[in-house]
Amino acid sequence: MKPKVTMIAWNQNDNYVVTAVNNHLLKVWNSSTGQLLHDLVGHADEVFVLETHPFDSRIMLSAGHDGNVFIWDITKGTKTKHYFNMIEGQGHGAVFDCKFSPDGQHFACTDSHGHLLIFGFGCSRPYEKIPDQMFFHTDYRPLIRDSNNYVLDEQTQQAPHLMPPPFLVDVDGNPHPTKYQRLVPGRENCADEHLIPQLGYVATSDGEVVEQVIGQQTVDQDEQGLEPSILDGMIRQLQLEQDQRTAADQESASGAPQNGEGTPRRG
Repeated sequence: MKPKVTMIAWNQNDNYVVTAVNNHLLKVWNSSTGQLLHDLVGHADEVFVLETHPFDSRIMLSAGHDGNVFIWDITKGTKTKHYFNMIEGQGHGAVFDCKFSPDGQHFACTDSHGHLLIFGFGCSRPYEKIPDQMFFHTDYRPLIRDSNNYVLDEQTQQAPHLMPPPFLVDVDGNPHPTKYQRLVPGRENCADEHLIPQLGYVATSDGEVVEQVIGQQTVDQDEQGLEPSILDGMIRQLQLEQDQRTAADQESASGAPQNGEGTPRRG
């Protein structure tokens, strides 16, 4: 097998470079001389996550598609901690990304099964207040392209970045209570009546009809002229101004009759 580097990372003080190779080894190099210092053995599949500690230059985190998460001491070439992401009844979950907290006391990982894994010091009680299934109702919704090849949400025919903030739902599409909806950026100060989603019946891929969130109840907002957020309002205004300028340019290019009669000829 021809070795290939899948990921590379410098440590906190740039004295070392760590490379992940597709033969499942991690290699620690002296960044000044290029000398190979250590081979780190432990992974059983390709590694696409290398994360350095925010202030401890000895510490490097690695994670991969084998479900393993390692904390390494790269100066000694040894592993200090190991976690295997075993999911009951489903085998292991590949780890796709990891990040340290700014204080270096915690790190979080995401896996192939939609889990957020949080490791660190302290008490886990605050996290127990959050539902263990949190998805946006717009996750996995189909997209289409318009005549200009721009991406639109198939259901609303809107550009995704112009859509209102999504609702939080469980894995079956059932919305969470309003206190959780305020965790979504753009909904922090919404009234309760604006945090109640519009429900409808949707057919799943296996033909089962289930009740799910199909959109947002925005009738009151539209009547009052309220925008879901200030940013969305600015984007809509900029788009409107651009459309008006484009229409004006097309009018001038098409050339209207000088006597003001008749219909302008389109180019």
